[in-house]
Amino acid sequence: MLPPVTTAPHHSEPESSKPLVWILIVNWNGKADTLNCLASLRKINYHPHQVLVIDNASTDGSVEAIRRAFPEARILVNARNERFARANNQGMQMALAAGAEFVLLLNNDTEVAPDFLDHLVLAALFRREVGMVGPKIYYHQQPQLIWFAGGKINWWSGRISHLGLRQIDHASLATAQPMDYLTGCALLVRRACLEKIGLLDESYHMYAEDADWCQRARQAGFLCLFQPQAKVWHKISASAGASYKAYHKVLGNFRFYWKYARWYHWLTIPFGVSYGAAREIVRMAFTQPRQAGELARALARGFRDLLLRRQLPN
Repeated sequence: MLPPVTTAPHHSEPESSKPLVWILIVNWNGKADTLNCLASLRKINYHPHQVLVIDNASTDGSVEAIRRAFPEARILVNARNERFARANNQGMQMALAAGAEFVLLLNNDTEVAPDFLDHLVLAALFRREVGMVGPKIYYHQQPQLIWFAGGKINWWSGRISHLGLRQIDHASLATAQPMDYLTGCALLVRRACLEKIGLLDESYHMYAEDADWCQRARQAGFLCLFQPQAKVWHKISASAGASYKAYHKVLGNFRFYWKYARWYHWLTIPFGVSYGAAREIVRMAFTQPRQAGELARALARGFRDLLLRRQLPN
């Protein structure tokens, strides 16, 4: 059970005066998770909003189940798995054409607090320079344990990390502040920002496309704001195994640093990445020993493919 959340105070402004938000959910054979996510969205306070599910050629009956249970949601059905970036880009193009002032990317394996969207939109409206806003995200199975409380890009170690990761929520993580990056798990984007920096970079197979997007936003003069009053709970990689995730994180992160890091950062990045990988393997050995070997092999495959130029960024 998720903890009760205090709803946002009532605002007297009419619904017609609030900006339209489109909520995009990418689904690939995640019927149960997507239905739960949509059920939580049905309870949100903020209006006007439109939910769009982009289905990546699911074979588990997702589309039919969503149409039956949530007829208010729009569905875009792809003929193949277009993956995260391409599918969200399809949704953002539809949202912009429909006049959306904000677009929210939301993982299908999440559940949201009823007032989360109020807090995200208000944070963006309060400061015109805010281009993106991200919520505080908790582990679904441990509702007070933090998964994301802002993001840090370390140019010297080659690491893109979550602040507050695996910590019990506490006061030092309760302040809204600009961040290096915000996770695409739950990310609100202002229309003006989208129109200036463009859509997600589809050259990323998976992982780091959100960091890339935030980097472009910051380079264009926008702030990426962490808003801790907005709360989301994440089931964590429901659609990707640990080894698959680790392999593609290596490739995605390398592509990001290849694109943005300065030459002198590469003097230390290989050492920082190696240390980070070793530390993660050791952590996994203590917490999930059966998966530690699989993780080590996946990381090794990623580094090997980069060194052999099998996966060199464009």
